[in-house]
Amino acid sequence: MKKIVFLDEYSIAGRDLSKIKSMGEYVAYDNTSKEQVVERLKGADIAITNKVLIDGDSMRQLPDLKLICVAATGMNNVDLTTAKELGIEVKNAVGYSTTSVAETTLASALALARHIVYFNEYFHDGRYAAADRAFCFDRMTYEIHGKRWGIIGLGNIGREVARLAIAFGCEVAYHSTSGVKRNEEYPAMELNELLEWCDILSVHSPLNERTRDLIGREELQRMKPSSIIINVARGGIINESALAEALDSGWVSAAALDVFSVEPLRDSALYNIRDKYRLLASPHNAWAAAEAIDRLLDCVANNIKTWLDKE
Repeated sequence: MKKIVFLDEYSIAGRDLSKIKSMGEYVAYDNTSKEQVVERLKGADIAITNKVLIDGDSMRQLPDLKLICVAATGMNNVDLTTAKELGIEVKNAVGYSTTSVAETTLASALALARHIVYFNEYFHDGRYAAADRAFCFDRMTYEIHGKRWGIIGLGNIGREVARLAIAFGCEVAYHSTSGVKRNEEYPAMELNELLEWCDILSVHSPLNERTRDLIGREELQRMKPSSIIINVARGGIINESALAEALDSGWVSAAALDVFSVEPLRDSALYNIRDKYRLLASPHNAWAAAEAIDRLLDCVANNIKTWLDKE
């Protein structure tokens, strides 16, 4: 019986692991520090990790390790070069979060355009009950219908966002960070052109040498003062200090962030912006609807089964 070790089981929010548990001797840890990786994976044939780093030095101390299942799409937390050298197979999960992240993107745009957070607080903190009139126009709300929606990264998630945006009556264009030219149903634009054109901008590209700090001070200043910017891809694509300055200076109207350059985010100018309602922030959970986590676990289970069948 193969030994399966999950290094950060907290990342699947208590969802059903019965398929994976039935495939071998299963051991789980809520979370694992870098210093604990080798000790916890001793004797394991299969490792499962969401965010815990498994580097080359660790792999060289784990002669029994034959399969690493990344419980995510990105594999930047695994040393793929060393894994290949040692004959350790690495499998990720693809496509499980497309719907969840796309829905979060649309929800973020709607929440910011309609000031959902502000008016919810207006109700719950007693201001509505104390008011002498039925309506509150502290903040003007706007429709997203008819707006220009720019997408950076037209992969699976970007395409689903485009489909939903079209359903809401938006006009869609995109920018490819890879530079690859494809026949798409939406017009492609260079980055600066897209920034100046759009009313809503959402980011769905990977973090790499081309996209790190892709949107900084200069790029934010190109956008419309009424525009909304959303990042549900990876922290580091939008420069956070520049974004905080943009929100305070009125270069953009509002922003939604689900990802950050360091997670959890510690000291940041984003915590000190003058108008907190300009920023809608969440702790990297756009991907994590219950249905998406279940699809993720099915992917991991299928990857383990495929490997076991070959064994």
